Amino acid sequence: MIHVQKEKSDRRLSALTAGISLIVMALTAFFAYGYAHGSLVVQGDPKATWDHILSSEMLFKAEILGWLIILICDIVVAWAFYIYLRPIHKWMSLLGACFRLVYSAVLGIALLNLIFAMQLSYNPSYLSAFTLDQLQANAMLFLEVFDTVWSIGLVIFGGHLLIVGYLALKSDSIPKIIGLLMLLASIGYIVIHLGSALLPQYDKILTILDYVFIVPMTAGELGFGLWLLFRGWKSAS
Repeated sequence: MIHVQKEKSDRRLSALTAGISLIVMALTAFFAYGYAHGSLVVQGDPKATWDHILSSEMLFKAEILGWLIILICDIVVAWAFYIYLRPIHKWMSLLGACFRLVYSAVLGIALLNLIFAMQLSYNPSYLSAFTLDQLQANAMLFLEVFDTVWSIGLVIFGGHLLIVGYLALKSDSIPKIIGLLMLLASIGYIVIHLGSALLPQYDKILTILDYVFIVPMTAGELGFGLWLLFRGWKSAS
C-alpha cells in the first residue's frame, strides 16, 4: 500500500515537473532560437553576422544562457517522462529517457560552438591575433557547426518522441490525439533533420516538409506538457 501511494506521488510530481519544464523550454526556445539566433545570424553572410554579434553582445550572451536553460529542462523532462510513463512500460520508458539524454548531450556539444564564437567575438587576444576576415569566417563556421550538430541531435530527439508517442497511445488516460501528434512529430524530426544532414541539396523539399510537419512538431510535446500540467497529475492520483 505504501509503495503504491509513493508511486502515485512520484507520478504526480513528475507530471507537474514535466509540464512546467516543457512550458519553460518552449518559451525559452522561442527567445533563444526564434528571436535571438534569428536576429543575429545571417545565413551565408559572415560579415553581417559578425556585425550583429558585436553590436548585440548582451543578446548573444542571453541566447547562450537560454540554450543552457533548455539543456537543463531537457534533462529534467527525461527523468519526469520516465517516471510518469514507467507504469505503461518500464523498459520502453527507460529507453525513451536514454534517447532524450543522448540528445541533451549532443545539444551540449552543439552549444560549445556558440561559446567558441562568443570567445572569438569578445576576447581582445583573438581580435589582435587574427585578421578581421579570419575572425568573421571562424565565427560563422562555429555558428554553422552549432546548427549542424543540433540538427543531428534532433534526429535522436525524434526517436525519443517516437517512443513517448507510442506509450501515450498505449495509455488509458493520455488523450490519443497527443500520442498521434507526437508520432507525427517524430517522423517530421527524423526525416527533416536526416535530410538536412545527408541531403542538403534538397533544401526546397525539406522546407516544404517543415511546413507540413510544423503543427505536430510544435503541438505534440507542448500539448503533452500542458495536459500533464493541468490534467495528467490528477490522473496519476
